[in-house]
Amino acid sequence: MPIAAVGQFCATGDVANNARICCDLIQRAAKFGAEMIFLPEAADFVSSGEEESSSIMSSKEPLKFMEKIKEQAKQSKIWVSLTVHEPIDGDKKMWNTHYIINDQGKEESFYHKAHLMSMMFKEGPQMKESDSTHPGEKIGHPVQTPLGKLGLQMCYDMRFAEPAIMLRQRGAEILAYPSAFTVNTGMAHWEPLLKARAIETQSFVIAAAQIGQHNEKRSTYGHAMIIDPWGTVIAQCPSHKNEPSIAIANIDLDYLSQLREEMPVIEDRRVDLYAQLG
Repeated sequence: MPIAAVGQFCATGDVANNARICCDLIQRAAKFGAEMIFLPEAADFVSSGEEESSSIMSSKEPLKFMEKIKEQAKQSKIWVSLTVHEPIDGDKKMWNTHYIINDQGKEESFYHKAHLMSMMFKEGPQMKESDSTHPGEKIGHPVQTPLGKLGLQMCYDMRFAEPAIMLRQRGAEILAYPSAFTVNTGMAHWEPLLKARAIETQSFVIAAAQIGQHNEKRSTYGHAMIIDPWGTVIAQCPSHKNEPSIAIANIDLDYLSQLREEMPVIEDRRVDLYAQLG
């Protein structure tokens, strides 16, 4: 039975140090026998603002980051899921890209984040992701991994059931949501949303997470976890400390198949009644 590892850590604007942390987590996962490790959104860097982001993106550090991750994946013979910032030629905005790297250090698949967060609380954090990021334009097909067929999503995407259901209909057995959830929304919504996506699609959900105080302006919730198709949390990283950590779980596709056969939720959907939704 394949083993998945989910990770969390506190990224900063130091891209080289973030790469060292990611490589260490990859090595740890491999030592535990995991076939694949899932790392958080913005694994390459979390900046303090537009000026720092622009400086990082204009340097060679992001390219070096990916080179180190690919090299470590190959050395450790493990697949890697992670999210990085990518420049767009002729555009000040970036892609927020979820990559799957195979155990040979090659890019197997990618997904540009489709849903960009808008958060404008009168008392609390304010953020509009579309100010710096270009939205992805498609939901791709699941990619075959050592764990099973994996559907790629990201963070804010978990608030929308439609892409998760679409990926399930396209054959997904696992959904990945690398994330950098704010503390206040995380406390209220993180686990309920992830469980909802797992239950409604009868899929494993793997959500890596950023955790802790990244800078004066940004802190994140953590609680990286793996949820089974019944909605049970089967692995979770420590939530009381900011040190880099991983948690592991078996991905039992026989259990998934049995559950889908005994309770055929997707087949029972009445699309004829809500085809105009959206």
